[in-house]
Amino acid sequence: MLVLKRFGMRPIPGVRLTLIARDIDAPYSGMLPGFVAGHYSREQCHIDLRRLASFAGARLYHDEATGLDLSAKQVLCASRPPVRYDVVSLDIGSRPRQDDVPGASLYATAVKPIDRLIGRWEQLVERVLSREGSTRVGVVGGGAAGVELALAIQFRLQTEVVAAGRDPGLVTAGLVTMGEILPTFAPDVRRILMRILQERNVSVYLDREVVAVKPGQLLCANGAEMPFDEILWVTQAGAAPWLRASGLECDHSGFVKVRDTLQTVTDSAVFAAGDVANMVGHPRPKAGVFAVRHGKPLADNLRRVLLGKPLRPFRPQKQFLSLISVGNRYAIASRWGWAIEGVAMWRLKDWIDHRFMKQFDDLPKMAETLTVAPTPGLAGPEALKELSAMASRCGGCGAKVGHTVLSRVVGRLRPGVSKDVLIGLDAPDDAAVVRVPEGKVMVHTVDFFRSMIDDPYTFGQIAANHSLGDIFAMGAEPQTALAIATVPYGLETKMEDDLFQMMSGALRVLDGAGAALVGGHTSEGAELGLGFAVNGTASEDTLLRKGPMAPGDMLVLTKPIGTGTLFAADMRHAAKGRWIETALASMLLSSREAARCLQRFHATACTDVTGFGLIGHLVEMIKQSDVDVTLDLSTIPFLDGARDTVAAGIFSSLQPQNIRLRRAIANLESVSADPRFPLLFDPQTAGGLLAAVPGDCAAACVTELKTLGYPAAAVIGQVSPRSEQFAPVTVLG
Repeated sequence: MLVLKRFGMRPIPGVRLTLIARDIDAPYSGMLPGFVAGHYSREQCHIDLRRLASFAGARLYHDEATGLDLSAKQVLCASRPPVRYDVVSLDIGSRPRQDDVPGASLYATAVKPIDRLIGRWEQLVERVLSREGSTRVGVVGGGAAGVELALAIQFRLQTEVVAAGRDPGLVTAGLVTMGEILPTFAPDVRRILMRILQERNVSVYLDREVVAVKPGQLLCANGAEMPFDEILWVTQAGAAPWLRASGLECDHSGFVKVRDTLQTVTDSAVFAAGDVANMVGHPRPKAGVFAVRHGKPLADNLRRVLLGKPLRPFRPQKQFLSLISVGNRYAIASRWGWAIEGVAMWRLKDWIDHRFMKQFDDLPKMAETLTVAPTPGLAGPEALKELSAMASRCGGCGAKVGHTVLSRVVGRLRPGVSKDVLIGLDAPDDAAVVRVPEGKVMVHTVDFFRSMIDDPYTFGQIAANHSLGDIFAMGAEPQTALAIATVPYGLETKMEDDLFQMMSGALRVLDGAGAALVGGHTSEGAELGLGFAVNGTASEDTLLRKGPMAPGDMLVLTKPIGTGTLFAADMRHAAKGRWIETALASMLLSSREAARCLQRFHATACTDVTGFGLIGHLVEMIKQSDVDVTLDLSTIPFLDGARDTVAAGIFSSLQPQNIRLRRAIANLESVSADPRFPLLFDPQTAGGLLAAVPGDCAAACVTELKTLGYPAAAVIGQVSPRSEQFAPVTVLG
């Protein structure tokens, strides 16, 4: 996070940053005990990585790293193709070592990764409140984190039980440690915390080495069996196994060995920082304060290695101020062997934590970027030469991506095959040749747009899903697809990687839909863009059309709306990361099963909701039906955050054109003040299907849609006979 901010403040022309992160809301460990105790909300102790990455000009890949291929210079990921790098920095943190104890990973909740603990903690609170009788919570691990957590848990659960009108004595906590508590701290700190643990009735079990965990039970080396209803694991930190498996030299605990420059001792192109790093010659505890201190020297040395400058050594501090909270807005401070306790120490910790978080909330507005997009993969003078060369790029067929790059990408993609394809990418010719199945009609559509996100793999999936929408809306099955791709100017290797990532994402969707990629056209351009000409087949008597709808039909919408305003807000750094992630998940949801469901429930008309917005596409249906329609704003599903961004006055650039169709609203004057009203005109990307279903089938249809994985599916209106009023749409608030 600190590296991203520093690069955002001082970007290097020609350098492309990519952040691979498993979670978009990054939790700050310093505020975790306060969150568990109930003093902080989830939002207060998380940093929005999407917003921070956007500020830094970094591409955000929402995925989990699972390995490194050092020879190929690739990061291996859980659910996407490998990501190439010139320089890579690892900061994946640590996690309690559970694998050494049988049953620990199955029956105990690990504190790290912190992002996963937060969701599990909220579930634990619900279980405690719903459980009849008493609850005994055990915390395994006597370090600072274990002590803090045990006291925070005891405080929060007793507070919740009292609020529910029950006896606080129903909740008890126990701390289990294989030695003494806080072994690396001064005696005064241990004495104070032992006193507080006793005052708060937290049982402390010293010299208890846990050797196995069973459901609701800890087994110790001394033969003791300790029953607990809930078990949390806060033991010695361990590292991800893939670090050593990747060929990096690691210490006995699996942490990566690094030099004073934070480069690994194995490979100078690989850096590591935070808990995952072990600085050779400077051993330090796995504490957040040391991870934070790595931020500045890591950013400086990454900048230096990119610019070809000598790297600077970093020597971490030995002493630091330790602040341990004890649940009830009370804390102990210690340094150089002394210790002070009190409410004032809690206030100091709270101030330090909020100051740290504030630097990621108050991101400065940066100057306008270069009018010419920077070339990825270069830095310094070479980048400027490449930027100048962009102005002389050819147009026409001279703008095509080179044959070598294209051949390599197609060779790596391995698109699916179809028995109907006579000539395709397996033996390319001037054009594809496809057989039309007997008794079927062909359905043709084409779509193309530039990327709204900086992840080419995810964008490829969205573009393919969007292009398939028209095929599904007509009740057809996709057969083949031709790609139309634009790749930003850049070094050949980077252009190849962008094209491969984008087309890999697209193929994942096309293959899943049964559409064979049979060819296409790829050219250079200012920004990433992708579309498809898709062919489908259908029986003529089962085609779905935009009309005619019949009076008595109910209108069913399969997905929520709001992508236009959300991505307009994302461009302005005004959208929360979780809003965009929810929107992306909706855009990646295929309409194939929804279309089949609508056909089973005898839909009389259907279309997909895309660029013209809900009203625009509904008007197209009305024109073919000569009916009136009533929409119910209270039942229309909206994406999380869409109402917030519209209320802030943020709209898609297409919104002004779409809103001209407000003339179709009969009660415009009374409904236009509703804050949800503008979303009826919001342009959608990879939106859902809008269908007219016979009234007696609508409820069952929506129930099945939800079962099929369309949780937002809803009946949003009804069709009635054409009236005397000029405008055909009435909107209820």
